[in-house]
Amino acid sequence: NYRNANLKTIQDINQHETDSAIIRLGTGELSPTLLPTKKIEKSLQSTSFDAHSLGYSEPKGDKRLRQSISVYLETKGINASPGSLMIVSGGLQALQLISVGLLQKGSMVLHESPSYLNSVHPFQSAGMHLVGLSKQGRESIPTQIKRINGRKKASLFYTVPTFNNPTNTTWTKEERLNLLSTCKKEQIPIIEDDVYSDLWFEKRPPLPIKSIDTDGLVLHIGSMSKTLSPGLRIGWIAGPITVIERLADIKMQMDYGSSALSQHLVADWLESGQYTKHLEWLRHQLIVRRDFTLSLLNQYFKGLAEWQIPQGGFYIWVKLCKPIVNQNLFKQAIKENLLLNPGYIYEPNNNTHLRLSYSYASEEQLAYGIQTLSKIIRRLI
Repeated sequence: NYRNANLKTIQDINQHETDSAIIRLGTGELSPTLLPTKKIEKSLQSTSFDAHSLGYSEPKGDKRLRQSISVYLETKGINASPGSLMIVSGGLQALQLISVGLLQKGSMVLHESPSYLNSVHPFQSAGMHLVGLSKQGRESIPTQIKRINGRKKASLFYTVPTFNNPTNTTWTKEERLNLLSTCKKEQIPIIEDDVYSDLWFEKRPPLPIKSIDTDGLVLHIGSMSKTLSPGLRIGWIAGPITVIERLADIKMQMDYGSSALSQHLVADWLESGQYTKHLEWLRHQLIVRRDFTLSLLNQYFKGLAEWQIPQGGFYIWVKLCKPIVNQNLFKQAIKENLLLNPGYIYEPNNNTHLRLSYSYASEEQLAYGIQTLSKIIRRLI
């Protein structure tokens, strides 16, 4: 059973991630060296808390933080009042709340495939039926949506249109417009998972789909996990006030609000301009790591695989020339202390791709890891 095998690999990944001897070649988070630990520490020391600010925050989250996020979203062309925003404990909680709060069991969720959704299961575990649509297919995604929706009503469409996880592709402005107009006609809400869009390199990506949404069709998810620190557990959802209030009510039943301390800190960073400064530094660091990783691929993977040059985000979606990405490759890599993110955890039966990440492992680890991986692959081919 694919689902079991898939979960098995994901469990293995989660288990091995805590092993300090292992080199994590696919991990989608920032390296500890890229986290502004000292600066965060300093912020916490210079922050004064009153007893009130450390109590439970209101259902939608800290008012001041929502105000700051509202201002920040304006820079992306998104007009979201503090009342139409809620704070969540990271992007994944946003998806869990949506699956529990807005969908009925058995609902059909459409998503672009390969997809991060297949590796985390927030909808599957709530009893939803997932249908993946490929951009590589003969038909465009809007055409596929129309065809499927004609047979059975879809409940929503999930997408990571900017620096997609795992493929790192970015939708053009025109593709975003087409998707929105199709979903509007078909009355299918869109979940826009936008956690990577601050991490652009040479040029800014197109504005989020939410920026052209005049009908409250798009639920827009953002997060600080990929830019500031995953441990803060701060993300947000922007959407129609009625929907946000429903989700906030469910969140209160789940956890009584995200960390007050983290909310306070993120509001500080957004208001003071420190977040913007940090992003500029971080983008530069990621470009250096990307270029280093590409040079290693050119050195060791010429003739073994093909890949695109990332324009932002964390990932290189490497396509091997032979379909050998399977449990065996995963296990062989573990033997050499390499942890891989194989294509089949993002798309059933994808045995040609690996998600490589340049954001986590050190340069030394990347150099050793990519060279060793090329040896394993040559052996298997």
